[in-house]
Amino acid sequence: MIETRGRARLGILVPFTNTNLEPDMGLLRPDGVSLHFARIGGYDADEIPDEEQMQGLGTAELDEPLRLLAGAKPDVVLYGCTSATLTHGPAFDRDLAARIAALSGAHTVTAAGALVTALRALGATKIGFASPYVPAINDMAISFLSDMGVTTVARAEVEETLDNDGQGQLAPQDVHGLGCKADHPEAEAIVLSCTDMRSVEVIARLEETLGKPVVTSNQAMMFEALNRLGGIPARAGFGKLFQEVQP
Repeated sequence: MIETRGRARLGILVPFTNTNLEPDMGLLRPDGVSLHFARIGGYDADEIPDEEQMQGLGTAELDEPLRLLAGAKPDVVLYGCTSATLTHGPAFDRDLAARIAALSGAHTVTAAGALVTALRALGATKIGFASPYVPAINDMAISFLSDMGVTTVARAEVEETLDNDGQGQLAPQDVHGLGCKADHPEAEAIVLSCTDMRSVEVIARLEETLGKPVVTSNQAMMFEALNRLGGIPARAGFGKLFQEVQP
C-alpha cells in the first residue's frame, strides 16, 4: 500500500464559486502530499467575473480563511485565483504573496506568479495565451506577463461572455480547442490561464497536438509548490513542465 500522507501539506485558498481547482489538485497531487482547502470571497457570484469583480477578489479579507487553514499547519499556501492578481499587476501579486506568508508562516505560491515561474523554468519568453476571461482581463493578463518578460504572440478568447458557472463548465474539448486557437509559429509555449477552467485534463493531448509545452494555472501552482518543498517528484502525465523540469 502506498503511503498517502506525511510528506507535505498544501493549504489552498479557493474562490468560493470555483469547482475545478480542488479536483485538479487531486489529479496533480503526488503521493504523500495532502491537500487542505479554504474558500474565499470578495466578489458577487451572480455578476460576470470581469476586471472589477476580480480586483475585488484580490483585495478581499484573508485573515479568517488563513486562520482556519492554519489549523492544518500547511507547508505551502497556494492562492488559487489567477485573474485576482493579474488584474492588479506584478507588484500587487508579490505583496499579496508576502502578506499571506507573513500571516500563515508558510511558503506561498500565487497562481499568477506560478505561471511566470513555470515559463522561466521552461525558458519560454514567447507564448500563446488562452483563457475564459472577458477581453479586458486578458488585456491585463498580457500586460502582467509582459512586465515579467513574457511576450504574447497569439491570443484566444471564448466567443461569449461567461459567468462564474460558465467558466467552470467549459468542457475539456472546448479548452483543447481554445488552446489550439492560441498557437502561433513563434509561440514557445501555450498558457491556459484560470484555476476554474478544466485545463489540466487536456495538457498531454494539447502538447501532442501542438508539439510544445502547455502551462496551466493549476499545474504551474503545483510545480512551484513542489519546488518550494525541496524536490518531491511531480506526478507523471501532466506535461513537459513536470517531465523535463523536475524540482
